[in-house]
Amino acid sequence: MNSHIPECIWPLGATLAEGPFWHAQQRALYFVDIKGHTVHRCAEDGSARTTWTLPDQVGFALPMIDGGLLCGLPGKVVRFDPASGELQTLFTLEADMPGNRNNDGYIDTAGRLWFGTMDNGEKAATGALYLWDGKRLQQKDDAYIITNGPCVSPDGRTFYHTDTLAKQIYAFDLAPDGTLSNRRVLIRTAAPGHPDGTAIDAEGTLWVSMFRGARIDRYAPDGTLIGSIPMPCSNITKITFGGADLRTVFVTTARKGLTIDELSREPLAGGIFRFRADAPGLPQNHFLAEH
Repeated sequence: MNSHIPECIWPLGATLAEGPFWHAQQRALYFVDIKGHTVHRCAEDGSARTTWTLPDQVGFALPMIDGGLLCGLPGKVVRFDPASGELQTLFTLEADMPGNRNNDGYIDTAGRLWFGTMDNGEKAATGALYLWDGKRLQQKDDAYIITNGPCVSPDGRTFYHTDTLAKQIYAFDLAPDGTLSNRRVLIRTAAPGHPDGTAIDAEGTLWVSMFRGARIDRYAPDGTLIGSIPMPCSNITKITFGGADLRTVFVTTARKGLTIDELSREPLAGGIFRFRADAPGLPQNHFLAEH
């Protein structure tokens, strides 16, 4: 496995693979196919594959400290037990907006869930950013068509969030209690493509997956573009860091929106890739049920 040269480890052909995370204890990669209503798991090399089907679109699946998965379904967040298949609704939201669904999610070092909602038709600015600490759901920002990429700097003082269709990534000042302030545009991404999922490495570099951009862009904490990694398919959705040293980058991709001609030129679209990074990522946080 060469540095920055992507290798397809699972030619899944997912419609919209998203939300990868590395489970260090299980030495396994998890991710979802939102439109396929599925959660997937595999080993670092793509072997030992397991798939679970859920009742609806799965915006994210993230690890809980009790061993379950925190999953975002349209209008609710549930606890999913992979061992039994049991689903338990933890809370509901946006009952007055049936056209919305949950999208990208993130767990911070305090064990809290950050996630966004979006218009499933990708036209109306009905999406919002939320924080859930296990007891209280708080809306932190709104007026998004597609929310994406919630993540936090290594020092815990800056929160990042992506407005995909505006091609902008915002930075906020983040207080320990979860308060956001001083929203500013940190990055206006370059063509082609739209910014999708975002991840942070241990040096504070932002890795931005470019949907319809066939690449992953890397930005310094001040918003300066410092490099791009080309990918063999157009729709790059999100990355995560894993492996024993957190220097293996796993990449999810999608077939969604590609024409028949484009799919013939991109046979690995919707597959899962990996390559090596120079700097490690940050450990995956787990949701804490009690705060």
